Amino acid sequence: MTSSTQPPSAAPGIPLDSTFGATSAPARSLAVMAHALAGGPQPDAGLQGLAAAMSERFGYRLFTVLILDRTAGLSRRYFSSHPEAYPPGGAKPIREDSDFFSRVVQHGQARICADRAACECAFPDHELIRSLGCESAVNVPVRWNGQTIASLNLLHQAGWYRPAMLAELDWYGALAIPVVQNILQTFHQQGEQP
Repeated sequence: MTSSTQPPSAAPGIPLDSTFGATSAPARSLAVMAHALAGGPQPDAGLQGLAAAMSERFGYRLFTVLILDRTAGLSRRYFSSHPEAYPPGGAKPIREDSDFFSRVVQHGQARICADRAACECAFPDHELIRSLGCESAVNVPVRWNGQTIASLNLLHQAGWYRPAMLAELDWYGALAIPVVQNILQTFHQQGEQP
């Protein structure tokens, strides 16, 4: 093994600052997430890390994490950036005839609702969503072992989310796996449903 006096090179497109720290926006957000995952207590630190990183990278007016409870046929809200309007613990039925179920749950693909009309079709609670100034959404699957176990849901003004964001959003879906696994493990240890 040889040593070098040259600093390590960054991954393509990610510059390093003079202290060898990543300085690009994606790298900063990933560093926030990595720090949150390494810290504790979990899952709170991981959820707060997700909220901070996704706010910086993509922006949102509402961010929720839904845990899929397939046994009960429910999506259960575990985290909300707007708990007074969307409190943790809320649940809604998993509609197997919905675009959300087909794309996000079954096929593991993120879904964008680009405008008010798309949100009205997708969300029974679209009036409450609109009252928060949200007229677009993106649902990002959190997948483990070939199955969607949760979704990260970001909502903002109309036209906010674009297909060019989806590849990076998938990173955060993957980074959320240990957080969601911790939530599921805690539920199972306590004998509760997610």
